[in-house]
Amino acid sequence: MTSSQRSSLRLWLLTVATLIFAMVLVGGATRLTESGLSIVEWKPVTGALPPLSDADWQAEFKKYQAIPQYQQINRGMSLAEFKTIYWWEWGHRFLGRLIGVAFLLPFLWFLWRGWVKPPYRGRLWALFGLGALQGFVGWWMVASGLVHRVDVSQYRLAVHLTLACIIFAAIVWTAQRLDEMPPVEAPPRLRRTAAALVLLILFQIYLGALVAGLDAGRAFNTWPLIDGTLVPGADQLLAISPAWRNLFENVLTVQFVHRMMAYVLFAVAGLHAIDAWRSGSGAARGGATLLAAAVTVQAGLGIATLLGQVPIGLALAHQGMAVVTLAIAVVHAERLSPRAGRQHQASPAPA
Repeated sequence: MTSSQRSSLRLWLLTVATLIFAMVLVGGATRLTESGLSIVEWKPVTGALPPLSDADWQAEFKKYQAIPQYQQINRGMSLAEFKTIYWWEWGHRFLGRLIGVAFLLPFLWFLWRGWVKPPYRGRLWALFGLGALQGFVGWWMVASGLVHRVDVSQYRLAVHLTLACIIFAAIVWTAQRLDEMPPVEAPPRLRRTAAALVLLILFQIYLGALVAGLDAGRAFNTWPLIDGTLVPGADQLLAISPAWRNLFENVLTVQFVHRMMAYVLFAVAGLHAIDAWRSGSGAARGGATLLAAAVTVQAGLGIATLLGQVPIGLALAHQGMAVVTLAIAVVHAERLSPRAGRQHQASPAPA
């Protein structure tokens, strides 16, 4: 690929990544406003149009009135109030459709022009497939709250958010591969730690989604103590039988594990930055330091969100910063990856 082709492909991928970031924020707002069950059908094509008449609005409202969330929580809601939650969910789904179009149409054009070379071709088709899967997962999540529950399953919510972040990370990584920046010299242990941090951040995002799905952030709103102690007793952490269910359904346990993973992530990011300063190049030091700073800011936002009992502004800042931290970690890990280094080193040196 020429430099111009690389730049065009990279700009396209970064635009898609930005749209995914926006969708994660809108999805967070949809969850926080309890709007996710306002559209009770999945119509990938015809659902792109919102209600256009009073009769259409009444029909949509009637469908919502048939589900448990309305009957048990929102009974008596006005049509105007329904429209508010409807627009959040419609906007979230609209962004999903927009991302699909923004990915597929330029991709097909680049393929037609012959700009996409192996191995990018297979990788980009795989990313499109993951995006299609995400649409199914989104509906699978919504469907969990339409019959026997008043909200969506935290299991499915966690899968939905984590898959979105995996797609985001893969797109950012691929965009980085198209960059023509010089390689970063780094010892293998620094590369392994950088890669491990990406996985730890994704895991922490998964745990955060479980917290969100259970509304666990609105319980135990003290820090550093949780329920009056640093480490709750086993009888509290393992109150549900069988024991494994506590990791997904016990509000105290889910929040405690999320806190503990935050401490682990903070420590690993800090030690990685120290190691980079001792043994890495300037670029490795800069990336590791920026990542450690992002993890620190994210931890602070998490604590503030908890102490404030999850105000929507702080909660969205916390969720958005998680994705920003993931992006920084992905860029840093890719810069240190040996394959990227070999690719740039194989290029002819300027005369």
